Amino acid sequence: MGRPVTLFTGQWADLPLEKLAPLAKQWGYDGLELACWGDHFEVDKALADDGYVRRKRELLEQHGLKFFAISAHLVGQCVADKLIDERHKGIIPARIWGDGEPEGVRQRAAEEIKDTARAAALFGVKQVNGFTGSPIWHMLYSFPPNIPEVIEAGYQEFADRWNPIMDVFDEVGVRFGLEVHPTEIAYDIPTTEKALAAINHRAAFGINFDPSHLYHQFIDPVLFLETFAERIYHVHVKESVRNLNGRNGILGSHLNFGDHRRGWDFVSPGHGGIEWEPIFRTLNRIGYRGPLSVEWEDSGMDREHGAAEACVFVKQHDFPTSDRAFDAAFQQAS
Repeated sequence: MGRPVTLFTGQWADLPLEKLAPLAKQWGYDGLELACWGDHFEVDKALADDGYVRRKRELLEQHGLKFFAISAHLVGQCVADKLIDERHKGIIPARIWGDGEPEGVRQRAAEEIKDTARAAALFGVKQVNGFTGSPIWHMLYSFPPNIPEVIEAGYQEFADRWNPIMDVFDEVGVRFGLEVHPTEIAYDIPTTEKALAAINHRAAFGINFDPSHLYHQFIDPVLFLETFAERIYHVHVKESVRNLNGRNGILGSHLNFGDHRRGWDFVSPGHGGIEWEPIFRTLNRIGYRGPLSVEWEDSGMDREHGAAEACVFVKQHDFPTSDRAFDAAFQQAS
């Protein structure tokens, strides 16, 4: 039997969970990865109302759906970002934004991620996925020339902001999975190595593997898995495609997703350039048995069609590892 296939609900937050859950079951999913926006999983309510997490569990169980993870990408982005502006205001609750003073936003976001770990533990979930933000992403291109000490200070700031959060994760027995991604403290293999070292390789801090963010940067997803085998805590099945035509590049050209002039874009699983079989084989080899969570994003496809098709795609292409050599049957008993 293959790994459980779940649907990440972040792109469905406009639908109440009571409407999305039966649809997900109808499409063939084994469970859901609940986003901490919309009404899917509200951290403040989970901690304030003793019956909140019970009702969420009952709703999912009513539809035969399991739950393995919750996701706090949007608030997590605000914890360590250097630049806090109107873009952040648009993605986080008003109570986290407050008056918009940047350090206040960062501090409230950090407390919310701590509370997310506590709420996850109450819910019976051991995995929270998300973003970290970055104090140094704005220095990506190194012009004006970067000062090495400033970059080092940025990794230290990340660690200073996230270590107290991870202390709470340790206290409640929950792990965090950073989705390695442009705009985060880690976006490729060298920066992931550096981020893990900065946080002293503590066990609570790992990776939510998503190859779509690697592929469009020309990073080998299999090499990434092999490099961080022990830190792969959760997996997103999400796809991207490169549309490089001599006029554009991999930086996006400040064009919205779905614009055909972009050098790359997200597409439904199976419709891009990622080779999934080597990824599934590598997940088998490194012993990953957790869920494969479809994060569906495709501006050119109806999302209900895409979600149903993606579930079928993953279940057809994932396969369990073998417990014996294929030629064992040839051997004669001596």
